[in-house]
Amino acid sequence: MPTTRETVLAALLARLQPLAALTLRDEVLPERIPAAGLIILRDGLPGEPEVTLSPLRYHYQHRAELEVVVQAGTGRASAFDDLIAAIGAAIEADRTLGGLCDWVEPEAPASVDLPVEGAAALKAAVITLNLHYTTTGPLA
Repeated sequence: MPTTRETVLAALLARLQPLAALTLRDEVLPERIPAAGLIILRDGLPGEPEVTLSPLRYHYQHRAELEVVVQAGTGRASAFDDLIAAIGAAIEADRTLGGLCDWVEPEAPASVDLPVEGAAALKAAVITLNLHYTTTGPLA
């Protein structure tokens, strides 16, 4: 049986899968970026939980990350903005991931342009997602 952490991360990945961009989990950046863009979910760190004793529960604010990358010769900024908006809409449509998570809260992305020799530049950002969930133990 998967842990709460794994169940929440799998639900988040499933929530992002219908987007036009290729969505991966903990993969290396591929050599070619798909025309619709690329999203890589990084598991991140659960951090130190708050603990309640009766009943014993561990309340996590897990910080996962989305690496978002778009490569286009023209309209790169617009394509990037559209992808960020689509990610936001997917998260806002169900911030509890079907009841598996108490709340999903994204932080604003800080984008950067990355030049690529002999190809169109990349526009990329890391979006930190705070996943609030509760478990019965640190390994549950």
